[in-house]
Amino acid sequence: MEAEKEVLRILKREGVELVATLPCEKIKGLLSLLERDADFKKIHLLKEEDGVGVCAGFALAGGRPALLIQSSGLGNAFNALLSLSAFYRLPLPVLASWRGVFKEKIEAQIPFNRPLPAVLSAFGIPHKEIHTAEDLDALEDVVSIAFKEEMPAVALISPRVWEESSREVCEFNAPRREGWRKALRFECDVSPPEMTRFEAIKIIAEHLNAEVVVSNIGVPSKELFAARDRALNFYMLGSYSQASCIGFGISLRTSLPVFVLDGDGSLLATSILPVIAEHAPENLTIFCLDNGTFGSTGDQPTQAFSQVDMELLAKSFGFVQTEKVQNASQLKGVLKKIAEEPALRFVHVLLKPGNADVRNVGLDALEIKRRFRVALKQAEREREGVR
Repeated sequence: MEAEKEVLRILKREGVELVATLPCEKIKGLLSLLERDADFKKIHLLKEEDGVGVCAGFALAGGRPALLIQSSGLGNAFNALLSLSAFYRLPLPVLASWRGVFKEKIEAQIPFNRPLPAVLSAFGIPHKEIHTAEDLDALEDVVSIAFKEEMPAVALISPRVWEESSREVCEFNAPRREGWRKALRFECDVSPPEMTRFEAIKIIAEHLNAEVVVSNIGVPSKELFAARDRALNFYMLGSYSQASCIGFGISLRTSLPVFVLDGDGSLLATSILPVIAEHAPENLTIFCLDNGTFGSTGDQPTQAFSQVDMELLAKSFGFVQTEKVQNASQLKGVLKKIAEEPALRFVHVLLKPGNADVRNVGLDALEIKRRFRVALKQAEREREGVR
């Protein structure tokens, strides 16, 4: 498996610490070697777009991530690659198993994948085509460009690269499902919500000390900016459904507590909650600010308005510590508990629909990123000093 080993050697030489993956049959040997390599933190994704958000958060916190996916998954990831990684200038080398170009047996892979080089060029994303194992030097160029230029860069790796590789594949260390059972009981009393989202955000903002905060796109970020602007706030200006992904990525690279102000619509659109529950970072709290609507686009109802209980959803995905909040007193109580008892938490905050009349975030993307990184390093130094 010399080609696979060389890929991992390149990633190590470039200082990659975390690899977020979604499988492709053509790279099962590489995924197998990666799984056995203790030098990398591995994140097993369910959706490629979520990997962009996780890697963005990890990079924001000073880490060096990479994304390993099938090239078809780039179609799911382009918006996040452009409106998050490229927009905020966050480094992300993408290793894409290039389908549809070499001995492809699945015709459905061809229409999207063959024109990918032209598509990447149109989007202004640097890329290299790697057709044989002898071309793997180009992978080092891709990873280097991503980190030096702070932007996404893609290596399109043909299955031909692995033709001479051993077919040895190791078993993953996941527990077997035979005899596996999980009992879940859930009861709750739901009363009419008392707070608006802005009122809830103001309460959370009042309790902030050294917490990192990632706020969802649109009005939630504007409301946090109005309630309490601070350098440890990461305001999202784009990338629907990526708030919890970004917060999760940050939590993997810092010991500081991380709060995510997410929404019901955003969380229903992502597949990150089971992934977060799998890793269970104790410094991460997700606040699902559930007003039952797409608030930033005109209060169109989401499925959470009448049929989906977001706390139950989180529990079914493996969250152990969950809370349901329906008034200001309960929210303050949960914030006190979070400060005293670190754990991965999902806080379901039931809210009235409606947006506050607040101005736009008065910072551009690069200002948000730069001051966030400086504040994060300072807060980490102060935390280490306390210890």
